[in-house]
Amino acid sequence: MALAGVRVIELAGLAPAPFCGMILADFGAKVIRVDRTKVAMSLDTQARGKRSVAINLKTSEGVTLLRKLCVQSDVVLEPYRQGVMEKLGLGPQELLKENPRLIYARLTGYGQSGCYATAAGHDINYIAMSGLLSRLGRSGEKPYAPLNLIADFAGGGLSCALGIVLALLERTKSGKGQIIDASMVEGAAYVGSFAWKSRSIGMWERPRGENMLDSGAPFYDTYETADGKYMAVGAIEPQFYTQLLKGLELDAGALPPQMSFTDWPELRRIFTESFASKTQADWSRIFDGTDACVTPVLSFDEVSSHPHNQERASFVTDPSGEESPRPAPLLSRTPAEPCLASDPVIGEHTVEVLNEYGFTSADIDRMLTAGVVEGNATKAKL
Repeated sequence: MALAGVRVIELAGLAPAPFCGMILADFGAKVIRVDRTKVAMSLDTQARGKRSVAINLKTSEGVTLLRKLCVQSDVVLEPYRQGVMEKLGLGPQELLKENPRLIYARLTGYGQSGCYATAAGHDINYIAMSGLLSRLGRSGEKPYAPLNLIADFAGGGLSCALGIVLALLERTKSGKGQIIDASMVEGAAYVGSFAWKSRSIGMWERPRGENMLDSGAPFYDTYETADGKYMAVGAIEPQFYTQLLKGLELDAGALPPQMSFTDWPELRRIFTESFASKTQADWSRIFDGTDACVTPVLSFDEVSSHPHNQERASFVTDPSGEESPRPAPLLSRTPAEPCLASDPVIGEHTVEVLNEYGFTSADIDRMLTAGVVEGNATKAKL
């Protein structure tokens, strides 16, 4: 795979950093998640392909052990607030002195500097600070966060993974590592570059929820069908809009012009009535094979059985029967090969990994006995 041979130390966290680590693992990196000891179970739901080492960082020997793992790796991925790793003596300046090729990725909400650097927050706070939240929501309603996808995963985990891959690429030329300061506020804003840069062409002149792409336009919205399901409509261009009207059996000459803002409420009423007259399956049959840009809104239970997704094998199933999206994008020569084994329990690979990093059996046994590390390989097999 594309990242084969890359060693990653991921400090256990929630959501963004685990997603970043999973991306790296999916494309071939050896990702070792460092968990705390004496924790019943991990909350990492994106542990695919990772291994777990449990280290007690409240002990000086545990900190020394983690340092050794970090300086023998290619990437360190840490999700803590600014200053936490420095207090442990594991900041990037210290580790890069020992391993100048190390790529030290710091994934936080507000970044490593600025007056909010040490503040707590979540996705909704980060997109609020990015400016994007002010643009999200229906007309006349308060702003709303679309799950925790924009900052946590797009602006956070995914952009951090991109930064790591870029740094790995640059290292092939310079031989040097570097520090990645991945701020979810800035990552979210960057993901929203289109919204920022298209203001100059008048795309966002109207209030929230009244523009073409924010649910204001009746031809860019969702509509309930006769069976209580939904269809998604994205018929922006005139040629696509014509196909939409044809499928709905509506006469363009009897309707207001597509781009007449004042008539959008009336168009939406007409479309709402039309879509409510047939089931989702009926509308799918009508619009499949056309360029109307009309598709069914699929639930998680339905998405993998849709013919298109089936043909591309867009979703994978693990031995327990749990479905999840296949890694994207597809690479022609070195595609991702997601590990479908069970997610690791905390400390499952402690002994295995420490052996790989050159520790003797006697050293490992001593650390296990002293509580510096924790191993649960037997528990994992039960």
